[in-house]
Amino acid sequence: MLNERREGTGPRYRRVVLKISGEALAGQTGFGIDPGTVDSVARQIAEVLALGVQVGVVVGGGNFWRGLAGSSQGMDRATADYIGMLATVMNGLALMDALEQHGVAVRVQTAIEMKEVAEPYIRRKALAHLEQGRVVIFAAGNGNPYFSTDTTAALRAAEIEADVMLKATKEPGMFDADPRTHPGAKLLDEIAYLDVLKQNLRVMDATAISLCMDNRIPIVIFDLNVYGNIRKVILGESIGTLVGSGDDAHV
Repeated sequence: MLNERREGTGPRYRRVVLKISGEALAGQTGFGIDPGTVDSVARQIAEVLALGVQVGVVVGGGNFWRGLAGSSQGMDRATADYIGMLATVMNGLALMDALEQHGVAVRVQTAIEMKEVAEPYIRRKALAHLEQGRVVIFAAGNGNPYFSTDTTAALRAAEIEADVMLKATKEPGMFDADPRTHPGAKLLDEIAYLDVLKQNLRVMDATAISLCMDNRIPIVIFDLNVYGNIRKVILGESIGTLVGSGDDAHV
């Protein structure tokens, strides 16, 4: 076994970074923000907070815009990426509103300053919010073009010393090949960081995987569409795919 996942009555992790793709917030529509989906995510996060877990969230922006798509059509890549960062702020504010409707204290922090709608990202301030039981939503990526929100999630997880990075997707986990083009693709229960890189598995970009590997932050990839999965992962249930290493101290 690569790592042992234990099931118990209490939380397996004390502090987590939850990465949610923009597409996941769009629900079945595929574009924009689906209120029902966002509410479902908010309720699940509230359940996790009730367990005493500290939660940071990184949101993507693919439900509105993708920098790579824009640059592939002739737009300047940096400009396209900045547009994508702004899309993540819209998603972050939507999630903040949904969480507040469930009585959760939230702060949105952005890597690009826009003080009228959110706090600037300050690591020590984020840690103080987490310690006080607030959810911190990290928006606008890491403030630089050419970096994905997966890499941002790995970076923020390292900065706040999270126990795990949770990547919530529309898939049940990581496969050994693209299931859309390979019908026989096998769902992986667990895999080592280096094997993800060697096999060029594309659920996350290589920079994010490498950053988590260097900082020994395990990653759990799971299906956000199944209600309750966030709580199950926090409790250590064996769902989705665990990415880590055999001697990982966090797992």
